[in-house]
Amino acid sequence: MGSPDAASGPALAACDAGPVTTLRAQAPALKVTTDAPQPVWLDDRRLRWPGLALGAGQVLRFHHSAEGALDVVDGRLTGSDLSGALELAKDAPDAEIAAQSAYLGAGLDFTIDPAIDRRALHRGQTLITVEDDQGRVLRWSPAQTARALDVLHAAAEDERALGVSLTPAGASFKLWAPTADRVELCLHDGPDSAARARLPMTRDELTGIWSAARTGVRSGAYYRYLVEVFVPGVGRVRNLVTDPYAVSLSADSARAYVADLSEPRLQPRGWAASRIPDRVKATTDMVVYELHVRDFSRDDPTVPAAQRGKYLAFTRSDSAGMRHLRALSRAGLTDVHLLPVFDLATVPERGCAVPRVPAAAPDSDAQQAAVMAVADTDCFNWGYDPYHYSAPEGSFASDANDGAVRVRELRAMVMGLHAAGLRVGMDVVYNHTTAAGQQPHSVLDRIVPGYYQRLDARGRVERSTCCDNTATEHRMMGKLLIDSVLLWAREYRIASFRFDLMGHQPRAVMERLQARLKRELGREVQLIGEGWNFGEVANGARFVQASQLSLNGTGIGTFSDRGRDAVRGGAAGDDAATSMRRPGFLVPAPADDTARREELLRQGDLLKLAMAGTLRGFPLATAGGRLVTGERLPYGDQPAGYASVPAEVVNYVENHDNQTLFDALVLKLPRATSAEDRARTQAVALGINALSQGIAYFHAGGELLRSKSMDRNSYDSGDWFNRLDWTGRDNGFGAGLPPTRDNGADFALLRPLLADPTIKPGPAVIDWTRRVFLDQLRLRASTPLFRLSEPTEIARRLVFHNTGPAQQPGVIVGRLDGAGRADAVFDRVLYVVNATAAPAALTIAAEAGFPWRLHPVQRAAGAADARIRREASADARGAFRVPARSVTVFVVERR
Repeated sequence: MGSPDAASGPALAACDAGPVTTLRAQAPALKVTTDAPQPVWLDDRRLRWPGLALGAGQVLRFHHSAEGALDVVDGRLTGSDLSGALELAKDAPDAEIAAQSAYLGAGLDFTIDPAIDRRALHRGQTLITVEDDQGRVLRWSPAQTARALDVLHAAAEDERALGVSLTPAGASFKLWAPTADRVELCLHDGPDSAARARLPMTRDELTGIWSAARTGVRSGAYYRYLVEVFVPGVGRVRNLVTDPYAVSLSADSARAYVADLSEPRLQPRGWAASRIPDRVKATTDMVVYELHVRDFSRDDPTVPAAQRGKYLAFTRSDSAGMRHLRALSRAGLTDVHLLPVFDLATVPERGCAVPRVPAAAPDSDAQQAAVMAVADTDCFNWGYDPYHYSAPEGSFASDANDGAVRVRELRAMVMGLHAAGLRVGMDVVYNHTTAAGQQPHSVLDRIVPGYYQRLDARGRVERSTCCDNTATEHRMMGKLLIDSVLLWAREYRIASFRFDLMGHQPRAVMERLQARLKRELGREVQLIGEGWNFGEVANGARFVQASQLSLNGTGIGTFSDRGRDAVRGGAAGDDAATSMRRPGFLVPAPADDTARREELLRQGDLLKLAMAGTLRGFPLATAGGRLVTGERLPYGDQPAGYASVPAEVVNYVENHDNQTLFDALVLKLPRATSAEDRARTQAVALGINALSQGIAYFHAGGELLRSKSMDRNSYDSGDWFNRLDWTGRDNGFGAGLPPTRDNGADFALLRPLLADPTIKPGPAVIDWTRRVFLDQLRLRASTPLFRLSEPTEIARRLVFHNTGPAQQPGVIVGRLDGAGRADAVFDRVLYVVNATAAPAALTIAAEAGFPWRLHPVQRAAGAADARIRREASADARGAFRVPARSVTVFVVERR
């Protein structure tokens, strides 16, 4: 490996030791037992201690020990190599700092002497103390330092080469670790071999970046870092860690992999010529299919056994799954969005367990017992448990222990989807890490303790997202997000990204990412995400969020719960009993149920606005007789209309979260509903999504009536409850009672439903739904009138009929005008969504005098829904008739 080793023998043993070595434990007397707020550095000179009040003669001081030797002995602090007073601030913080720190509440602000070496102050151990006029310590606490580090090491944000850079001579390594007092590089020849070298790294004082260069290092080597750092509450430790900027890894993420991603051996044959399909001219052209890599092929017998559940399954062009995706692509699907494919923490990459699920009754608990017995070690997880953000997951690779294989095979998967005419999108999870602190799966926090995670005023890691929240508002966490997304887009040709819980990230970071992608790649990379407003960042408590109400004007899309909840009824996460009580637009209202009729009308208003792109400024005639714009239509305590442009809304009726659409409808439709009418109801929901302005987003298998056997949180429910059957023989309903963890309280309601054989659809019904969905994709693709990109175009061209107090509930009629638009294909388009259980007939005077015909897709001899072809009609008087539970499109053809 080049030059002689920098260390050998016993010294190298540290490179192969456990993840942490305690060099000096924190003094036991300093254990903090109170739950009081901590002091927080607001920048490099200003510190606030929330809730603090000083008594007469009391002062605030700082004490620092490079070796971590601070202690309290007989009421006095000892072991300090640097101490000093903090002065009460004489002026108020500037507006930006005041806004960022408002969540801390009232307290006292102090400043530090600018002559103090503040970079050194944040290395090693520092305590802030309240002392009396005799120097006795009354109170002590470590301080939160992230904002100080952001100011002191701001130049690090401009570094473009964190991680590994290869040259013909060797490799250079760079790690941001500003609070460490020693960092070393461990090099390994292979994924399992003992360390070959242990090299000292050099710190740059300005940036806080440690670097080392080594001649002779080639792609294919492996490495880790030894980081000596003080961890508050623990002491001075030596952490053996992987690289946050790792681009690949050995099995189970044990070692980072040295790679030049442009070298030929990391590229599958044909990679250089593979291109992103050029079929999305505007963001609203996107029709997205959300798919899990393992779900795609794990149960597909047409895929070789060794490739099932793997990246390479997407290269089998003759498999049932790829034939299915190609059919969707030909009909109008543009993007496949993959659930996380970055490195995950909770799926063993070697030797994952496969449960033996017994044959049992559809309402039995035997199936879940087998699945959950190995849930912690099985091969399945949704993947919202990030470990290394920029490295491919190894459990999907044929050899997880070879860092080259996972890179090459993920690229091969992308090529396979490109060959099917599909762009590839990626679900990314920068809002949390799987672990923090000194936990084994923690990476970031073991390098710069207390920096990357978002803390509350008491120094506890916020966990509103489910796990240990990251602080993307901090300079270097925001940089990591941006650098990582850019790598995926550049090196793997990812065309679009879906951000998990994006509302926990700052809008400014997303806008910087958006601009950098366009600038450096020269192409649009669409960004969408969950813009939910909750947790410790809610309502802009810490920054302007990348949330629904804050992103208008950016062109970044957020998932809309407005249309989703109107279609399904209730809200995400409802338990079974609540779900049954809260039917959506798809469930007809009994004639004598006045309250349900009123609710149906309200849902209809929300759906009309959703089909108009959820635009703030779209004018809508409500069922109550008012004419309002979208932002004046209420959705709980929020405006229903929140988008400035249609690209800012993602329309969906189901995704991986919560019950599938089929399962939700099992709860909401009358028990006696036939399997055929359940399928028609599902097709109405899919059709609403297909014809709505904005981005269309579909859950894999929705067109196959996919069920997860009523599981409302299948993130760790194994292959059994998440399986997909591309043959359409089994939709998954009645696979047993779902896992008790999230569903146990509902078992009394679920058992009789799962045991009812009339609910489970047969192959013919599943195939009918699939073919109807293909027709719906063709309808959307047939004219850009369904995919308008400008709000002014939607306002000018889209009109809703059947509005106001006298409307027929459960029926939506929208007309799109193609006049003056050369690419419109049709002069006029009119759709009728009939969610009722009876045919609908409407006479619309404004549409009289036009030669209306059924859309060519629906009148074709091979159209999937023969009932629409037989029963739907329109005439020159403006009279339209459509079947029950249908989405019907009429056109005036251009001559």
